[in-house]
Amino acid sequence: MTQGSHRSFRRRDFLKASAGAALAGSGVLSAASQVLAADGLNFFAWSAGVDQVKSHISAFEAKFGIKVGYSNAPWAQYRDTLVTKFVGGAPLDVLWVSDSWLPEWAEAGWLAPIDGYPQLTKYNSEVDDFSTKSMTYKGKQYGLTYYTDYMGFFYDEEKLKKAGISAPPRTWDEVLQQSLRIKKAGLTEYPLMLSMARESWLIEFLSAMVFSHGGRFVNDAGAAVMQDAKLGAHAALSWIVDAVNKHKIVSPACVEIGELNGLKAFSSGNHAFAMLGRYRVRTLNDPKQSQIAGRVRQALMPAGPNGSHATVGWNRFYGLTSQAAKDKATAANAVKLIEWFGGKADGKYAFQKLMFLDVGAGFAVKPLFKDPDIIKAYQQYSDIGMYEKQQSLARKKDVVSPWFGEWDEANGTAWQAAIVGKSSVGDALKKSAETWNKLVKQS
Repeated sequence: MTQGSHRSFRRRDFLKASAGAALAGSGVLSAASQVLAADGLNFFAWSAGVDQVKSHISAFEAKFGIKVGYSNAPWAQYRDTLVTKFVGGAPLDVLWVSDSWLPEWAEAGWLAPIDGYPQLTKYNSEVDDFSTKSMTYKGKQYGLTYYTDYMGFFYDEEKLKKAGISAPPRTWDEVLQQSLRIKKAGLTEYPLMLSMARESWLIEFLSAMVFSHGGRFVNDAGAAVMQDAKLGAHAALSWIVDAVNKHKIVSPACVEIGELNGLKAFSSGNHAFAMLGRYRVRTLNDPKQSQIAGRVRQALMPAGPNGSHATVGWNRFYGLTSQAAKDKATAANAVKLIEWFGGKADGKYAFQKLMFLDVGAGFAVKPLFKDPDIIKAYQQYSDIGMYEKQQSLARKKDVVSPWFGEWDEANGTAWQAAIVGKSSVGDALKKSAETWNKLVKQS
């Protein structure tokens, strides 16, 4: 057995054990809405945009005469549900996949690459590069994008004007200086809202900080560099530590504030700046949901001294199962369904447009930024030019790997320890790197 085969075998064993535990103790299967097609395709997704998905499936069935059994499960239980189904050999042909799960699912042999289907890969030329990279593992592409977004930087225009500030910050140093000015003016005690709680969102916040400071967690070869004072995350973590403890422009309670509570705090008018998922601007400028509606603007992610306006993006996509790929006829039909949803349907990016207009889901297909309906809808609450410009600077997470989940927990703990003063910045990043290297060796 080769070393690569040994690694895949061990990862499969780990996933099977996880699936067994999920099946025995969590009842994830009973939580899923399951509809199977006796003679057709089986499509599984998380329970988002259900009405829109059903409508698009109906149009697909009418056009191609291919029946589709559509099933879904809540996002919080989706991964466990799918792992259990994969291990149990449940009929699955097309499914929604998170970029965070791609390496482990590909290593386990559950997903099939789509590189051999030019009717799918032809869309890459019109998709943002980071999105395509997020669907690529070990040089192979595993799907077409369903939903894409990124971490954005927002500000309360009214607070800046009251402090005599005419333009939003372009650098992290300007964020500090403007925050001190706003704080001195008595407009808010903690001008910048950062969510540093240990939850699934944390790696998005940390990656945006690291990338905009010109750093990385790992290099192109997958080796840890987060601990490197020049190449890694030192500048980003140091900025946060000083913002909390030295300058006091970020609340020390940030380590307990999750993304949703951070959104609520910012929308209540408690801060002047916030890092949040780009799509949150729709809520922030909705008078029914926000006390600062009409005042929230997006700026480019501030740049560190040796950084840029880069941010982190994430991607969810339509994947083809290895089970479906084994049968030529099933694979051909599954590819048609993937294109119908992730590519063009009757010559148009119909589903991405539908999801954006109906539920505000972000997209990666660049032509939609020029769509008149989308421009008209977005201008009601934000600037689509800024949306597009920042997305062009988004980067995929560099730590997504088969062991990402295990490392992510240790890394979050290390960053929090530095923020609350229980560890130095250097020691925290050293511990994070050591955990990464240990997991690499074990995989």
